[in-house]
Amino acid sequence: MFEFMACSLLTLVPDYLFRRYYQGKRIGVEITLFSMWYELRYGITACLILTISVITTVFYFHPATSNVTSAFRTVTILPTIPGRVVEVYVENNQEVEAGDPLFKIDDTRQRAAVNAAVSRVSELEATLSVGQSQLRAAEGALSQAESVLTDVQEEFDLRNTLLQEGSPAVSEREVETLANQVAEAQGAFDAARANRDAVRAEMTTLIPAQIVTANANLVQAQADLDDMIVYAGTEGTIEQFALQEGDYVSSLLRPAGILVPPVEQGRRFQAGFDQISAQVIEPGMIGEITCNTLPFVIVPMVVTDVQDVIAAGQFRPTDTLIDIQRRDRASNLTVFMEPLYEGQIERIPPGSRCAGNVYTSNHERIHNDETLSGLHRTALHAIDATGVIHAAMLRLDAIRLPIFTLVLSGGH
Repeated sequence: MFEFMACSLLTLVPDYLFRRYYQGKRIGVEITLFSMWYELRYGITACLILTISVITTVFYFHPATSNVTSAFRTVTILPTIPGRVVEVYVENNQEVEAGDPLFKIDDTRQRAAVNAAVSRVSELEATLSVGQSQLRAAEGALSQAESVLTDVQEEFDLRNTLLQEGSPAVSEREVETLANQVAEAQGAFDAARANRDAVRAEMTTLIPAQIVTANANLVQAQADLDDMIVYAGTEGTIEQFALQEGDYVSSLLRPAGILVPPVEQGRRFQAGFDQISAQVIEPGMIGEITCNTLPFVIVPMVVTDVQDVIAAGQFRPTDTLIDIQRRDRASNLTVFMEPLYEGQIERIPPGSRCAGNVYTSNHERIHNDETLSGLHRTALHAIDATGVIHAAMLRLDAIRLPIFTLVLSGGH
């Protein structure tokens, strides 16, 4: 409307003045509803072309959007192990610090696991003490078997020597009997040594390893027991927290609530512009926003970053090929903006819905680029000047919003 009214002053009005005062044609006589097109065809045509050109210029070089917001982070309150709530320590909308307990889950099973792990460690330590006695007994049996083997071996060597020398004091039968006794003593000695080695290996390797495993299981059981109390991972405000004793919470079925950390200072606003603005919007451009939560106020902004990808192109590997025709929804170009001056967005709650503009400025180019022609400089001046139209429209929206929301929307 503003563009049409401004363009009509340059095209339609001069055409009418020419018809009225040069040709003497009057409205209602020569210029009627039926003859208007014929009489004012040049002005109407020029007005439409100029209006379309101005609107295209304004919307291209000074993009506008109604999708501006300041995103904030939330932390879902979830237990590590699902279970039934037995105690609740906080209330909804309560501010908490990092490490504050939030609620406790029934820990009967975890406490039993801790007790079982403690008992297992004690049992293995007792086994280790008993094993020391078993090791001494095995070493004693080995010494006894070694003594028996030594005695029998000496007796066999003596009798065998006498037999080899032809002494009548020893018979061959006696030597064979002693040889069998040596073999029997040797077997007993080997068995005693193997038993000693087995007991020693159990005492020095097996049982200590079992104790390490049992201690690890105890640590795991204690960690599971500690997880039965859910703590705040960061400071913030508890929201949507309606947990009561007896409720069942799970990471799959039901979270306990949401923790909203405090909003950092100097937060950024995210704006979604049409993709056609991708070649115009650049970091450093000046913009403005007005928010529903802060009516009648225009906040100057500066573009700090432009997302280099568009959300519509993202994909996640699945077992189905992507059909590009089904991805026909055109996503916006995401632009990040920050307030130009400090303290201007303190009264704007995060998540507010806002509208905003960004403005193309060719001031430095006009004054620094000496290769520009006069016509080119004039065109750049005209492009910069058309930004006033969007600035005026944004201010009218800031004035219109409270009236339309509170009076004309029909929602009250």
